[in-house]
Amino acid sequence: MSQDPSPFVFHPGTAPLLISMPHAGTHLPADIAARLTPEAREVHDTDWHMPQLYACAQALGASLLVATHSRYVIDLNRAPDGASLYPGQSVTGLCPVDSFASTALYASAAQEPDAAEIERRKRLYWQPYHDQLRAELDRLQRVHGRVVLWDAHSIRSVLPRFFEGQLPDLNLGTADGASCDAGLAQQLLQIAQTAPGHTAVLNGRFKGGHITRHYGAPAHGIHAVQLEMTQCSYMQEQMPFDFLPERAARIQPTLQRLLQAALDFARA
Repeated sequence: MSQDPSPFVFHPGTAPLLISMPHAGTHLPADIAARLTPEAREVHDTDWHMPQLYACAQALGASLLVATHSRYVIDLNRAPDGASLYPGQSVTGLCPVDSFASTALYASAAQEPDAAEIERRKRLYWQPYHDQLRAELDRLQRVHGRVVLWDAHSIRSVLPRFFEGQLPDLNLGTADGASCDAGLAQQLLQIAQTAPGHTAVLNGRFKGGHITRHYGAPAHGIHAVQLEMTQCSYMQEQMPFDFLPERAARIQPTLQRLLQAALDFARA
């Protein structure tokens, strides 16, 4: 029987920039996978290929924190009490029971996680990721004084459950300005708006999840930004969800400029 991987892969960096990828994982522990539908085991709602998309990160000296387990196990970008990020709008939960397409993830309602199972998953998967995130932010702040936390995400460009029509390609979120310096946010938006053939918005449909809102503390030197990118900008949005290098190469220079601007701000 193969052993489950650690809840995350972590690469410490030297620069005042931490990139978090809480939805990049695809692993399903055997006991959980056995309860899911065959389609759910394909983990369609993954933020696919994020380390490959952000290939420039380590060259910039950024720290990188990448989840290994699927968001179907537990959503690392949700509050531990399961509170909705967008009250009144459709959202998936801390331990999701349905997909972005509103299909059931579990083979039957009896297989869905109960309160005890949710607590177990929080202890095994959610808490270690957040402990590492907190520890690295604290370390970087001790070294540099000011830090940028970049929460990296991607999503299908058309998802009627969550938004009408097609999503802008680059969705920057700063919790309506609460998680990040306003000047940095505007600079990032201006860079994103110059991406050839792509569209951008600041604090549109996606304003930042639990990680952005919880850790962003501009008054205390931690500036948090979420980037939700359309998957059509760099990959196939349907099975088999292939990375498309030529398409990715069109957006990666803008991504590097965004990260460099965040770094320059942190070092200023």
